[in-house]
Amino acid sequence: MTVVSSEKKRPESPRWGIEEKKTTQVPHSLVLENRNRLTATGVTDVDSYDDQTIVANTGEGQLVIRGQGLHMDRLNTESGELTVAGQIISMTYAENRPAGSFFTRLFR
Repeated sequence: MTVVSSEKKRPESPRWGIEEKKTTQVPHSLVLENRNRLTATGVTDVDSYDDQTIVANTGEGQLVIRGQGLHMDRLNTESGELTVAGQIISMTYAENRPAGSFFTRLFR
């Protein structure tokens, strides 16, 4: 006698085989070598870039890199590593602005 079951077996994962993307925060650091090579860790993505400005998001806030002849040698968002070559003039973190319109912030 053969028994056929119409019940589906559940995968071991409670999400039915859907992988969750785990986000682990990588420690953020900056290493500048002779003002012409920058290695940054903890980079989640790059908003914009050209040969004078690179805007990257990190766990510590938005990092703005300014210089001349800048180009990204390497960007790996999985490991959080960004390597920039060119003449680096400044590295600054943009201020986090409060949410809301100008008038909302003005009348708090």
